[in-house]
Amino acid sequence: MAKIGSAERVVEYSLEFKIRVVKLTLALDVKAKDVASVLGLHPIMIYRWRQEYRADKFEEKPTRRISMTKETSDNNEELSKDKEIAQLKRALADAQKENNFLKKWDGYLKEQSQKNSRS
Repeated sequence: MAKIGSAERVVEYSLEFKIRVVKLTLALDVKAKDVASVLGLHPIMIYRWRQEYRADKFEEKPTRRISMTKETSDNNEELSKDKEIAQLKRALADAQKENNFLKKWDGYLKEQSQKNSRS
């Protein structure tokens, strides 16, 4: 059985987030290292995402995770509501991540423009 060697959680970024980061780094004349430091990512992640984007490897891959619980017919309505709530919570969390990302990016761009105007 595999063990996790560190106390930190593994974060899996959504495909939309990866594409947005790659497009921002390609569209603007900014180093991937700078974007990574602003977003709290490792620069190698952005380099890898760029490579995958250029090779058209960004596609939704089916997950191998399966549910070990069996749904019963009388609980279907309750389970569907729970699934909908969970889906909405995930969507809200993604929107909050995206919002925080855009705030960080805006702050970074303002900082860069101030640095460029001083010199």
